[in-house]
Amino acid sequence: MGKVTGFLEIEKKDHSRIAVSKRVKHFREFDLALPDKEISRQGARCMDCGIPYCHTGCPVDNIIPDWNDLVYRDKWKRAADVLHSTNNFPEFTGRICPAPCEESCTLNINNDPVTIKNIEQSIIDKAWKMGWVEPQPASRKTGKQVAVVGSGPAGLACAQQLARVGHKVTVFEKSSKIGGLLRYGIPDFKMEKYHIDRRIAQMKSEGVSFKTNVHVGKNFSETQLLKRFDAIVLACGSEEPRGLPVSGRNLDGVHFAMDFLTQQNKRMEGCKITDSDSILANGKHVVVIGGGDTGSDCIGTSNRQKAKTITQLEILIRPPIHENKGLVWPNWPIKLRTSSSHEEGCKRDWSVSTKSFEGKNGNVKAINLVRVNWKEGKNGNLSMEEVKGSQFKIKADLVLLAMGFVHPIYEGLIKRLKIELDTRGNVEANDVDYKTSRKNIFVAGDMRRGQSLVVWAIREGRQAARSVDEYLMGSSELPN
Repeated sequence: MGKVTGFLEIEKKDHSRIAVSKRVKHFREFDLALPDKEISRQGARCMDCGIPYCHTGCPVDNIIPDWNDLVYRDKWKRAADVLHSTNNFPEFTGRICPAPCEESCTLNINNDPVTIKNIEQSIIDKAWKMGWVEPQPASRKTGKQVAVVGSGPAGLACAQQLARVGHKVTVFEKSSKIGGLLRYGIPDFKMEKYHIDRRIAQMKSEGVSFKTNVHVGKNFSETQLLKRFDAIVLACGSEEPRGLPVSGRNLDGVHFAMDFLTQQNKRMEGCKITDSDSILANGKHVVVIGGGDTGSDCIGTSNRQKAKTITQLEILIRPPIHENKGLVWPNWPIKLRTSSSHEEGCKRDWSVSTKSFEGKNGNVKAINLVRVNWKEGKNGNLSMEEVKGSQFKIKADLVLLAMGFVHPIYEGLIKRLKIELDTRGNVEANDVDYKTSRKNIFVAGDMRRGQSLVVWAIREGRQAARSVDEYLMGSSELPN
């Protein structure tokens, strides 16, 4: 794969970025692509390592060594075909996936893995530029109708796969535009929305119908759904945010992170936000509670909205800068991760717990905090205890709760369908056939597995599509 001695001769080189001082002035993407010739050189670094552990790190089973080799040999169109064979939307994952494949790369033992994510993005961007991405309508129709509820990555991947084998697929979306959290949760500076729009155009040409502003279980009954369709796939995501039940939570200025991010994305789409509903960071002391990707997105957005200060708080201990390779490789390591948004400016603090919010005239003005220690018990579980005398206070005009999501929203569709839930509160189904407790109803993505990555959602959507096809036709030619 690649050049036999490539990893010895060629230095790792990733894309560069527009300077912080310039990129925080807009919401556009800011990564600067490498020339094709350099991407080919980077593909040459892929080793003939015997066991390609990058496969174990990739949820969609991307055939990574093959398209690295094809790019090295300047066979870009073939590389795009191989990439699409396992991933419906590589332009999404090439931009927002955290690249567990690179953590699993054999070269990562020396901290210089192949730049897999960058190569992936370069392949698909070139494919779109050259006109190689075309609709793939089915050569024959099955006469079967399938409803997909939810238009995030799981729903879109499932719908596209089913349409390509001849089923009539209708995607229902409660919002005014297609894309789910890809559209409304991911900031434009990480992924501009034309990437979604051109995939929607492709899928329409393949026969997929899209129904927006249709909230199944509210303005469209589940009875209509059951009567009209031969199979139903639920891909509604995990949208119930984790709360913070402390004193002062109801003060103005304390919001869930997704409300803040969604509103900014709607502004970018041209939607008008009334002053009374507007959530803006401009000139404010912003505090983000939660250390994950959503919190990072809040930081990047706040910087672009010209926040006065930004502080990110995490209740867990600060992870190590470098992992113990001998202990964790090729698995995903717990280590300190600094995103592009962190680079743009913010203060980060760990092992901090929120005690209460203070306000003035109904508006939040400060947060009372305490430091915590984590101790490991005899059974290996960690327990938290407050550090005596460590209480402190910080200013806060805007607080964004980015502590993750606990399960799907139950009101409406789930309650009306009376579908069984698992012990974590997600819709009960395995990852083999994706069948729920109700006949002809399937589930995929975060609604089944819990809050996760876009790449996992695409995988589950593809696998659920195969199960639906087998259910309707007795067998399936779709990949497993």
